[in-house]
Amino acid sequence: MTKGKNTVVKSTKKRTPKKKSTPAKKGKVKKTFKKRLLRFIFFSLLIAGSIFGLFLMSIYYGAWGKLPDYHTLKNIQNAEASEVYSENGRMMGRIYAENRTNIDFSAIPINVINALVATEDSRFYSHEGIDEISLVRVLVKTLIMGNKSSGGGSTLSQQLAKNLYPRRNFGKLSMPVNKIKEAITASRLEKIYSKKKILQLYLNTVPFGEQVFGIESASRQYFSKPAYKLKLDESAVLIGMLKAPSYYNPRRFPERSKRRRNVVIGQMTKNNFISENKAEQLKSLPLKIKYQRQSTHDGLAPYLREKIRREADNILKKYTKADGSYYDIYRDGLRIISTLDYSMQKYAEDAVSSHMKNLQALFYKHWGRQNPWDNNKAILTSAIERSSYYKSLKKEGKKKKEIDALLKKKRDMKIFSWDGEKDVNMSPLDSIKHYIKLLNTGFVAMESHTGKIKAWVGGIDFKHFQYDHVTGRRQVGSIFKPIVYAAALEADMSPFDYYENERKIYPDYQDWSPRNADNKYEGSYSMEGALAESVNTIAVDLIMETGIQPTIELAEELGVVSPLPKVPSLALGTANISLLEMVQVYASLANRGKKVEPYYISRIENNKGEVIVDLNPLSPEIESSLTANNADIINYMLTSVVDSGTAKSLRSVYGLTGEFAGKTGTTQSQADGWYIGYNQNLVAGAWVGAADMRVHFRSLALGQGASMALPIYGKFMHQLNKNNKYRNYCEAPFFKPDNITLAKLDMPHYLPPRAGFFERLLGIDKNKEDKLKKKEARAKKKKNRKSIYDKIKSIFKRKNKDK
Repeated sequence: MTKGKNTVVKSTKKRTPKKKSTPAKKGKVKKTFKKRLLRFIFFSLLIAGSIFGLFLMSIYYGAWGKLPDYHTLKNIQNAEASEVYSENGRMMGRIYAENRTNIDFSAIPINVINALVATEDSRFYSHEGIDEISLVRVLVKTLIMGNKSSGGGSTLSQQLAKNLYPRRNFGKLSMPVNKIKEAITASRLEKIYSKKKILQLYLNTVPFGEQVFGIESASRQYFSKPAYKLKLDESAVLIGMLKAPSYYNPRRFPERSKRRRNVVIGQMTKNNFISENKAEQLKSLPLKIKYQRQSTHDGLAPYLREKIRREADNILKKYTKADGSYYDIYRDGLRIISTLDYSMQKYAEDAVSSHMKNLQALFYKHWGRQNPWDNNKAILTSAIERSSYYKSLKKEGKKKKEIDALLKKKRDMKIFSWDGEKDVNMSPLDSIKHYIKLLNTGFVAMESHTGKIKAWVGGIDFKHFQYDHVTGRRQVGSIFKPIVYAAALEADMSPFDYYENERKIYPDYQDWSPRNADNKYEGSYSMEGALAESVNTIAVDLIMETGIQPTIELAEELGVVSPLPKVPSLALGTANISLLEMVQVYASLANRGKKVEPYYISRIENNKGEVIVDLNPLSPEIESSLTANNADIINYMLTSVVDSGTAKSLRSVYGLTGEFAGKTGTTQSQADGWYIGYNQNLVAGAWVGAADMRVHFRSLALGQGASMALPIYGKFMHQLNKNNKYRNYCEAPFFKPDNITLAKLDMPHYLPPRAGFFERLLGIDKNKEDKLKKKEARAKKKKNRKSIYDKIKSIFKRKNKDK
């Protein structure tokens, strides 16, 4: 039908009404969704579990580094410090890569054990090495939440595993990988060891800061006592450090350490190890430590211990353990027994410190506002160029202008002073100037019959000055003269003659003319008087009469190994020789001409006390060409040095009463001061000087050996003399020369010029003919000896030709 224009035609098609969802259909959809979700979760967990399982397997089978097996864990050996002992069994120092002393469980106090368990692992006695809940927490936080700092949760067994096998860096997976490795290792440890053994291993390995490992070393460092003597509050201090050893260090942060100590005490109360009343009492106590730093630099005899370390390390290369491996001085906990006497070493170090502190103050006062390099710039220049800082700048390719600027730039540093190590803000140049003016020293004491070193001080402070002045070579001055006199006696020169004190010129040696210290040249001296008064002119006369070569040969037989110049000035000690060598020479004199080799290691033992090697010589004495009677004469002559000569202050100032001999020595311009004193049983010597020989006292009175070196010997012997234990070192008279010799030696040391004033003015000397006759007789005797030697030589030559 057609409609009008404006008519709207309605569609006859019916709309399909929307279907309404029934409750049944809705339930069906939800079930489908749940199934899918559960399926997703299941497969996700399955995949995650598989991945985690593969991850665990990769760790277990070594993809992230090999895990220690049961055999390895059964043979755990912590690195243990070796210890150096005195001859009388007192420990003097340690040699280590890690400062550790392993101890048995029985030596660990129960308070330490309880504090450790209460604070670090309260379920220690119930788990089998792994705290599963804590481990899962750490893994989830690390893997899912990405929290790299999610530590904690480790049992003591896991911490032990970490201490034994340090963690490695695996990037983002470092924490889970290391934690799982530690958990596996801890589980294995628990299967091998008892709980007591695990506690023992843990407390022997754990670090306490400052390069200290293990409860025993920590106890000695922070409380100066072995671990078994620790009190409960002290135990809590050390256990409290385990959380963060540097942060809770009781020396550096006492208040912080005290708060942490009280937390540990609180944990002990919480875990029923102590009562609340006891805890409150302990918490109220002040924090007291008795700090005694342990390092290779600390302890007695650091200079000698360094020599012992090097020598023992070389010796041990010849000896193997039961398993065929070589001993390791840094890890095997060896006992090295030295020849040193603990008290004597202490006396020696005290004598050095006391005297050198006073001498240094005198040196500063002597120079005042002036400096040794003011008139000699080369002193400062050479000191700069010797410095390690200058050498490092040169190595970096720095130019002079840049180096000069850096040398003048101030910075924080530590310097040595006699008032203790100082923290200063100083330029490297000023520190070099500071060290230029410091005097140093060496001192050593040795038994003359055995060669045992009883005391050894290589310098004023090992931390700042490692150079050992006992073995360092310096000009020896007049302490060489007894060798010259001994050689003269061996050449049949008479000890009963008088020798003229006159200055001479030696044309064969570039017109060299030796001078006396007092610049006096008159009168005559007996051999004993010339030696006691250290008359240079007569010493040179004797070496020229005896021969330089025979003197050198005798010096070598008595113990000198340094090269000796073949010049007459050798008689005045111009050779560079070590203090140890010269002490050995005087020991040979005390030993009546028989040389002994110095030694300082008696034996080396393993950590069970079994002897690895015994180094005591079976027969220490070696014969020399010096006869016993001539050695006795020299010894007798040198007692005059102590009784009335340059060492008489040993009687008046230091109160020595026994029979002693000795010799002072002073080199040119007072650069070196020496003294060697001895009796039949003990020889000891001291050297004093600056690193640069151009730095010295400008006065002979201040710079002579009697002022610079002798007081160290005097203070040392004074302490020995006060201790009855060392009576044999203080009352040991020499063998006397035969009666005839002894009677003749009892003669005046010095004869003044017998000619009158006018006779001397006219050059007339009444004694001249007698002296010339004696001189001619000696020359004739020498010539006869030479001719006999030439005849023997020619006979041997003829025999060789006939052959």
